[in-house]
Amino acid sequence: MNGILPLWKPKGLTSHDCVFKLRKILKTKKVGHTGTLDPDVTGVLPICIGRATKIAEYLTEAGKAYEGEVTLGFSTTTEDASGEKVEEKKIDQVIQRKRILEVLESLTGKIEQTPPMFSAVKVNGKKLYEYARAGIDVERPTREVTIYDITLLDDRSEFKGKTISFRFRVNCSKGTYIRTLAVMMGEELGFPAHMSDLTRIESAGFKQEDCFTFSEVEEFMENGQTDEFLLPLERGLFHLPKFQFSDKVAKKVLNGAVLEQTKDVVVEKGMPFVMVDPADKAIAIYQIHPTKEGLIKPVKVLAQEL
Repeated sequence: MNGILPLWKPKGLTSHDCVFKLRKILKTKKVGHTGTLDPDVTGVLPICIGRATKIAEYLTEAGKAYEGEVTLGFSTTTEDASGEKVEEKKIDQVIQRKRILEVLESLTGKIEQTPPMFSAVKVNGKKLYEYARAGIDVERPTREVTIYDITLLDDRSEFKGKTISFRFRVNCSKGTYIRTLAVMMGEELGFPAHMSDLTRIESAGFKQEDCFTFSEVEEFMENGQTDEFLLPLERGLFHLPKFQFSDKVAKKVLNGAVLEQTKDVVVEKGMPFVMVDPADKAIAIYQIHPTKEGLIKPVKVLAQEL
C-alpha cells in the first residue's frame, strides 16, 4: 500500500493520534503525517503511506491555508481557546473595519514569530510544551515566516462588545503559527487576544473536497477499495520542478546514479527537483551537485522498479 491519503482531521485528535488510528485501519505500520495540527484544529492533513513516507518532508514544505477566528478581550496560556485565561482587558471602544484591514495588511509579507510555549518546537532537544507542562520558562527562538495574504471574512463596518470576534482566511508558509498570528492581530489592535477557532482548508495542494474521513476510509477498506482514497505520491510533489528523462537513463536514475546536468535542468543550487519517466512516474528526487560542476545527484530514490 503506497500513496497519499488526504485526511479530514476531526477535532480532539492530535496528528499522531490520526497516524496511530490509520495504522490500525490500514493494517500497516508505514504511515506518517505531514505536519502537526493541534487537537482543537480540524481540516486537511495529508497522510503518507508506504513509499510515500519518503516525500513527507516535501509536503510539509508546501504552503498552507487556514480559516480562523480571533477573539479580542483576553489572552490564554496556549494562545487558543483550550488554554487558561492570562490577561483580560475590557473593550471600551468601537473598532472600525478600516482599522482591522490595516492590521491584516501590516501582518502580510515576511514577519517574525516567536512560537508559543505550548508547541512542538524543540529547544535543547525537548519540545516547548514539555517545558510548559513542567512550569519551566525557556527562551524561545524567533523565526521568519511568510504570510502571503489575509482576508477578513466578516462584512461588518463596526466591531463592538465586551469581547470582539472576527473570522479571517490566511495563506502562509510552513512554520506559521496561526495562534500566534491571532495574538499579534490583537496586539496591533491594542487588546489581548487568542485564536478561538481554526480549520486548515488547504495543505500541499489538497483541499477539503479532496479529503476523506476515518469512517469513509474504513468503509473503503472493508470493501477492498484502497484505490478510492489512496492518491499517487506524485500528487505530493506538484510544487517541485519536474524533469522527464528518457528510457535510456531510467535504470541509472532508479539506481541513484550521479548524472550530467542537461541544458533543460535549470534550478537553483540546493533546490530539489523530481525526475520522472516518460509516463510521468516520479522515480527519484535530485538536486544540483553541491561540489561537482555540471553534475546532478540523487537525494531520494522513490521507485523500486520501472
